[in-house]
Amino acid sequence: MFFFLSKTAGLLLRPSVAIMAIGVAGLLLMPTRWRRAGTRLLVVSFVLLLIAGVSPLADMLTHTLESRFPKWDAARGAPDGIVVLGGAISPSLSRRHGEAIVGEDAGRVIAIAKLARAYPKARIVYSGGDGTLSGKGGAEAEYLQSLLDSFGVAKERVTLETRSRNTAENAAFSKDIAQPTPGERWLLVTSARHMPRSVGAFRQAGFAVEAYPVAWRTDVGYRVWPGLGIGGNLARLDLAMNEWFGLLAYWLTGRSAALWPAP
Repeated sequence: MFFFLSKTAGLLLRPSVAIMAIGVAGLLLMPTRWRRAGTRLLVVSFVLLLIAGVSPLADMLTHTLESRFPKWDAARGAPDGIVVLGGAISPSLSRRHGEAIVGEDAGRVIAIAKLARAYPKARIVYSGGDGTLSGKGGAEAEYLQSLLDSFGVAKERVTLETRSRNTAENAAFSKDIAQPTPGERWLLVTSARHMPRSVGAFRQAGFAVEAYPVAWRTDVGYRVWPGLGIGGNLARLDLAMNEWFGLLAYWLTGRSAALWPAP
């Protein structure tokens, strides 16, 4: 039930979808006797579009997430293991094109090449199952193999976890595979904006990890400033709000150790 609600409610809670729904409702009311209400809805939709698409709101919310956990300090020594969360590879596009197709979170899989060479003795787990609501999209992890060949990383170096559908399951199933022992140090690789919820889920699962954030969407020296890239701002706002709602939902349902996990 949680998985179903996370997929359906998560879609409806996207700012871009909500703004569009308000605007469409306004248009539908315009030719009726509720024309005044329709006009108001259109105005509300336009104002929200300006706030979401032009104001610095998207970058502010994203930067707050991304700056929660700092870059990992290699001076602390070599890790015993590395868990990389899926979300970078599109199973549907990969299946159609016959090769692994990565998106804007490609930093997750690129980190495998970097870390595998830097720490040849570290165990690596790639956690990424089928996150589609239908369950027919195919496991993301299965498409990693061709990328490993390109990276020059031996396939036996990486254990694939193909059952997980969300972050909570990433944590639980990765722990089952890794079987971490007291004193071992494991890195958690995921997008910077996704790191707070991921760390919270892993801590709740009893899997101690050190954050290795990648795929930042905002600058280090971030300053509040409006932008005219409406499409990009809306996309970032959707992603950011997905994480903020996710943090709340995971905490309320006991899937995260804290509402706002700290380093």
